[in-house]
Amino acid sequence: MNLPFFIARRYLFAKKSHNVINIISAISAIGMAIGTAALIIILSIYNGFDELVKSTISYVEPDVLVAPARGKVFLPAGSGFEWLRSRPEVKSVCPILQEQVFVDYDGRQSIAKAKGVDAAYERETPLKDNLRDGTFSLYKGDLPQIVVGAGLAYKMGMNPAFLSSAEIFFPARNRSFSVANPTASIESVRARPVGIFSVNQEIDNELLILPIAEMRKLLGYEAEVSGLEIRWADDLPQKERRKFIRELGKQLGPDLEVLDRFRQNPSLYKMMRYEKAAIFLILIFIIIIIAFNIFGSLTMLIIEKRNDIETYRSLGATDSLVRKIFTLEGWLISLLGLAAGLIVGIGFALLQQRFGFIKMPGNFLVSAYPVILQTGDILLTILGVALIGYLIARIPVQRSLSADAKG
Repeated sequence: MNLPFFIARRYLFAKKSHNVINIISAISAIGMAIGTAALIIILSIYNGFDELVKSTISYVEPDVLVAPARGKVFLPAGSGFEWLRSRPEVKSVCPILQEQVFVDYDGRQSIAKAKGVDAAYERETPLKDNLRDGTFSLYKGDLPQIVVGAGLAYKMGMNPAFLSSAEIFFPARNRSFSVANPTASIESVRARPVGIFSVNQEIDNELLILPIAEMRKLLGYEAEVSGLEIRWADDLPQKERRKFIRELGKQLGPDLEVLDRFRQNPSLYKMMRYEKAAIFLILIFIIIIIAFNIFGSLTMLIIEKRNDIETYRSLGATDSLVRKIFTLEGWLISLLGLAAGLIVGIGFALLQQRFGFIKMPGNFLVSAYPVILQTGDILLTILGVALIGYLIARIPVQRSLSADAKG
């Protein structure tokens, strides 16, 4: 039998002569439980919003992007591209050509990010699931059409029900600017808006999608692209994805970059990681403050049990054994709170994940607060709270028993 644990457990549940010790110990355990549950719940909610942001970005960002290491465009020709198109891991490969352009529609003007895409993009893009109005169609017969973000459409008064066309302008690459006739230095194409999509505010306010043939005509290119958007085949394991990206980089050579989701938007993903780390540290700090209740209750318990301590020493107990007893006593208080907090936090997260009973206010993408429970968060919470409880328990034991030994 583990003697220090046996005595510590008896002290934990035994009635103390001073009822205030029981009260402070109960408050300590409840406080640790609340802190633990809050940590699990808030991290799970953050995971839900994190995944929501990633899913909205995935509507416009591909799983993998091939982009030029230098310059703006490249020709997608050669053995590396043939290898890419033959791979079973790939669901679709869509060439894109994008640039900042000037748009005029019924007397309203704006700067937009125009993205030229092909028929494969039109078939495969998940943007079709986010249409607010109209259809996702790039041609009507031979007539080019455009699909625009909701913010840009609202700003320019675009409506798929109207017959008006938008005119898109870009400075001609192969002609110098003429002061006498500025319009001769500008290329333009016309296309009618037939669809409006909504993803998030930033994308909605600037993105305009049109046929890649019209975009090449506008920019003065023949077969060049600014990128290749690659989407995975369904259920491809993460290990296979990483292996494919490494191999594709070797096949295409150093002039092209193969970018996964993180490398396409590193600042956003780093920011989300830092935010989660900051949330965790803030909540851990709150738990540290709560844990100081254990300091008070343990100090009072040691004072109450002075006679017991002397008895243990008379029976041959070492100072190390006595310290273990009271350290375990304090640690058990925090572990009880940890266990209760885990049950409450995990239970709440699973119920919210299943039933969504706490609703989001206002008109949002989801009706209830999104929650994703991750094993890593649970393990990190257990480690963090247990470590805090142990360290806080050691402080009064070391101080009080060292003072007794000197006395």
